[in-house]
Amino acid sequence: MEVGFVGVGRLGGHLAASLLRAGFALSVHDLDREAARRLEDAGAVWADSPASAAAGADVVVTCLPSPSAVAEVIAGRGGVLSSLRDGGTWIDMSTNDRRALLRLAELARDKGIATLEAPVTGGVHRAAAGDITVIVGGDERVVKAHMPLLEAMGGQVYHGGELGRASDLQVVTNMLALVHLVACGDALMLARRAGIDLGLAFEVIRASSGTSFVHETEGQLILNGSYDIGFTMDLALKDLGLALALGEDTGVSLELERGVRDRFAEAAARYGGQAWSPMVVKLLEDEVGEDLRAPGFPATLEPASSG
Repeated sequence: MEVGFVGVGRLGGHLAASLLRAGFALSVHDLDREAARRLEDAGAVWADSPASAAAGADVVVTCLPSPSAVAEVIAGRGGVLSSLRDGGTWIDMSTNDRRALLRLAELARDKGIATLEAPVTGGVHRAAAGDITVIVGGDERVVKAHMPLLEAMGGQVYHGGELGRASDLQVVTNMLALVHLVACGDALMLARRAGIDLGLAFEVIRASSGTSFVHETEGQLILNGSYDIGFTMDLALKDLGLALALGEDTGVSLELERGVRDRFAEAAARYGGQAWSPMVVKLLEDEVGEDLRAPGFPATLEPASSG
């Protein structure tokens, strides 16, 4: 199977590397040529445009930072749909807006191209190990035909139903993670101001009913002070915006999440949109005048072991 991959940044680069390790023939494109160097060294072929990545491919995978970026890469001038063959498949692994995805899928269908959505969740460190969770939406026959490719990139692969359902489910999971991140910072600061050793607080929370995936992963990077989860403020705000839009569509008020969105907006204004998302907790540190630091915690998360 010939695969074109567009968007090989921190997340997409790991997903593409997993395909190379599994033996897929791969052409890659990114706005940043340097992002593709490691993949080229491992055997990928550089494509100078999305259309070039799609030319001769059976499947094109996209992993991009926003719905507008996806639209440009797929349907813009020199985009994927201009060269992907009739009978080919487009798989979007971005966190996308359901309505935007469905509009593009209709354009693809008019050209004889099938569409799957396959957003991922679990963190960049799990993508590096090929163990990230993949949520797939689309026709069951198309999903089954591409399962070897999906399983090469992920650990658990869930079929979420018809096209659009996986995007909504991804929005729900990302929203919850961002709420947990703000709550994690609040909890650690409460422990700090109460005079509790933060290393002990981390371990007790991890062993308690109050733990979460975010506490167990991003909490370590907060305590180290690097905040380097590989996910930016701009991406967090995009995901929270998608969640609030879904809430409006479904009649769910999401008052808590509106407050979390405002908190991230404040942090992005102070530290910049490209700052790592856990720096939302630094906002609290700066306000209180105390750092949340403890010895022995890593600056980055090691790739998770698969299985």
